[in-house]
Amino acid sequence: MTKMTVIGASGAELPEAFTGRHLINGDWQDSADGATFDRVSPSHGVTVSTSAKGGKAETEAAIAAARAAFDDGAWRESPGKDRAALLNKVADLIDRERERIAVLEVLESGKPIAQARGEIEGAADLWRYAASLARMVHGESHNNLGPDMLGVVLKEPIGVAGIITPWNFPFLIVSQKLPFALAAGCTAVIKPSEMTPSTTVILGELLIEAGIPAGVVNIVLGYGDPVGALISTDPRVDMVSFTGSTAVGKKIVESAAGTLKKVSLELGGKNPQVIFPDADLDAAADAIVFGVYFNMGECCNSGSRIIVHQDVADGLLAKVTSLSEKVPFGDPMDERTQVGAIISDAHQQKIDSYVQEAKRAGAKVLMGGEALNVEGLDGRFYGPTVVADVTPDMAIAKEEVFGPVLSVLTFSDEDEAIALANNAAYGLSAGVWSRDIHTCLNFSRKVQAGTVWTNTWMDGFAEMPFGGVKESGQGRELGRYGLEEYLEVKTIQLRVARGRANWVRDS
Repeated sequence: MTKMTVIGASGAELPEAFTGRHLINGDWQDSADGATFDRVSPSHGVTVSTSAKGGKAETEAAIAAARAAFDDGAWRESPGKDRAALLNKVADLIDRERERIAVLEVLESGKPIAQARGEIEGAADLWRYAASLARMVHGESHNNLGPDMLGVVLKEPIGVAGIITPWNFPFLIVSQKLPFALAAGCTAVIKPSEMTPSTTVILGELLIEAGIPAGVVNIVLGYGDPVGALISTDPRVDMVSFTGSTAVGKKIVESAAGTLKKVSLELGGKNPQVIFPDADLDAAADAIVFGVYFNMGECCNSGSRIIVHQDVADGLLAKVTSLSEKVPFGDPMDERTQVGAIISDAHQQKIDSYVQEAKRAGAKVLMGGEALNVEGLDGRFYGPTVVADVTPDMAIAKEEVFGPVLSVLTFSDEDEAIALANNAAYGLSAGVWSRDIHTCLNFSRKVQAGTVWTNTWMDGFAEMPFGGVKESGQGRELGRYGLEEYLEVKTIQLRVARGRANWVRDS
């Protein structure tokens, strides 16, 4: 068996199970029928949260509250400086509660504690950046329409935003959406994933403490059916912002078509990193290992597909395998752990099925490729895995595995590398490794991806827009583009001259 670095149970004391309720019109509420659901930690095998299970009654009440709060006008018409002040206060409260949020995130998702802390810190930064944008919502004027006319373009909040978030980065992703919606003047109904609902509830607590008006932010816990389905079809919801799988994203588009509401989607990826023979192989190897194992590979930006020049493939693979052996995986509550637990049994089986299918098709598993036990924990873990001799026709080369599995393909020239990089239905992100700036720029211009990293991987900044092309989604988050998603354009044409030439004239 390949050498691996395994971190056994740390013995960390776990908090009592969290109780989550819906936030509707400023009040915390149980479900009308009393229904609840539990979340069992994927790493520790114990119940870590019990949440109210939302149905039609709770979802419709939340939508009604958000609609009334928007139509009332107090929030949407409030000065940008007031909205900014509230968002900044939320950011401060997130910093105060960072450890509490991070621990709950670890227990519900299985991610390592050090990564969870970084996620919460990054989320607070997003709230502060969105706060800065709240004071800069503006349109434009047109003073070149002739002496009689003045044109004004207004940017107005789109209305009620339905926000549906996934389980892999629950607190970070709601923070990529909600503060931008609030900065624009929208109200919101949020449905977090049923597997990681609790940190969104904590965010609701912080919003109330910061002084958010009743009904501006509403949270409904539960499952896609009926909660997400109702949000996607209700005519009182003006737009839906969804992060998750491409398959579910397509269903949301279909559901939203009945009311022609706006849909913003951040979906899957099968993100290539192309390594040219002149690349810094040590730097590339470290970034590859980070890109595929970060958050257990359960990341839309996972660098799960490397395309390496045949002349340096053996050398790079030796470096990647050696580093992979050193990556600590195991108890996510241990500070040293870098790869934690897989989110569910079903997902772990899906990950393994890709690896086994690739083996049957002729690929070679250089390390990993199996579920592993971690001493002292009743959880699900999949060892860091490197699969070589992958061909472009294999599912593992084209489909999103969403696990700690690296697929390795080779190329002989630049045109082949670009063709291989574009040989997927997805187009979220891509990377290129070369010391030649011309190579990097040519690849960046020709690859089909919403984000391209050159000689690095998965750096992120609040100022830079994020989103995909092809089946990786539509619309953008972060940056000014993230604010624009929640704004509608209105044209006003003002006649400033006294009198207008009559269309109907006396004969």
